Amino acid sequence: MRFLDSLRRLDAYPKIDNEFSIRTISGAALTLISTIVIVALVIGEINAYLSPNISEELFVDTTREYKLKINLDFTIPRISCDYVSLDAQDSTGEQHLHIEHNIYKRRLDLQGNQIEEPKKEDIQASTKRIASTEAPATTTTKPACGSCYGAAKNESQCCNTCQEVIDAYRERKWNPNVEDFEQCKNSNDGSVEGKAFSEGCHIYGTMEVNRVEGRFHIAPGKSFSINHIHVHDVQPYSSSRFNTTHKINTLSFGEQFGFGTTRPLDGLTVEATEGAMMFQYYIKIVPTMFVPLQGPTLYTNQFSVTKHQKSVTAMSGETGMPGIFVNYELSPLMVKFTEKRNSLGHFATNVCAIIGGIFTVAGIIDSLLFTSIHVIKRKIELGKAS
Repeated sequence: MRFLDSLRRLDAYPKIDNEFSIRTISGAALTLISTIVIVALVIGEINAYLSPNISEELFVDTTREYKLKINLDFTIPRISCDYVSLDAQDSTGEQHLHIEHNIYKRRLDLQGNQIEEPKKEDIQASTKRIASTEAPATTTTKPACGSCYGAAKNESQCCNTCQEVIDAYRERKWNPNVEDFEQCKNSNDGSVEGKAFSEGCHIYGTMEVNRVEGRFHIAPGKSFSINHIHVHDVQPYSSSRFNTTHKINTLSFGEQFGFGTTRPLDGLTVEATEGAMMFQYYIKIVPTMFVPLQGPTLYTNQFSVTKHQKSVTAMSGETGMPGIFVNYELSPLMVKFTEKRNSLGHFATNVCAIIGGIFTVAGIIDSLLFTSIHVIKRKIELGKAS
């Protein structure tokens, strides 16, 4: 018994007989309020415990074996798909080799409605056609030989189509005027008005390029290469007639995940205030690794962007060509996001702190209210209340 009596003295929670306890309305109200607050905070703590914790690290990027995936979705509402070219180049200005891509063009009317089903775009090496100089095979009837209008390399070269005349001029580095070519008068290439400004174009898809600094652009005119120089032929139009207003529906580099700045340009609409506007986007790509609790590691990229625009008409004195030019540069550092489970001990500690803290604070408030009300009643009974 002595041992039990000694042990009873260690009780930090002495009990009060119900005969000596007083229940008040203020205490009941505080109990209800405290219970509601405890339940709300505990539910929030449970959600926080079940949600993975994201830790962030920064280190030098040494993962150079995978390619850079570019996801793009652009709408050019005032230039026909027949007069819009998409080209990708590396930092030296050379075409990317062996591009894996799924880029499509969809013709739109001026109201943005689809005209026909999308068609896959060819964005491999720039067009560089060389007319054949070999004598044609002997046949029973010799076909007519079209004139190259002085651009032929030899007497046997024929230009029977509008494109062959244009290619011959390009080989000579001459500027073709398709209105002067008989082969172009009845072709779409030689149509002065045609569909160039009566339709819009939707360009979308993905392409994978080598992980090096580079650029891609969407510009009017058919692209080709002369002596490793990339140019666009906008004939028979003047470059100032092309309205490069555009909307960036989506632009990202790599896979998507639920946080980070992976798509800061999505939904951006840019109006060209005049013809022959050149829009340049300078993008700084930060490689990003995401390690989830379950599933494979995700390699993606965040990026920041700076935009610049200028008029490249002959009157402005600026150099360049109309279009949308995206220049990207890779950062040598990588950001790593890792999902981690929250500690059960940390969860239990927080729950205990919530329950104990609220009950303690509520007890202090109840004690102050009870004492104040009791003092006021005593003064009223003694007639000392003023």
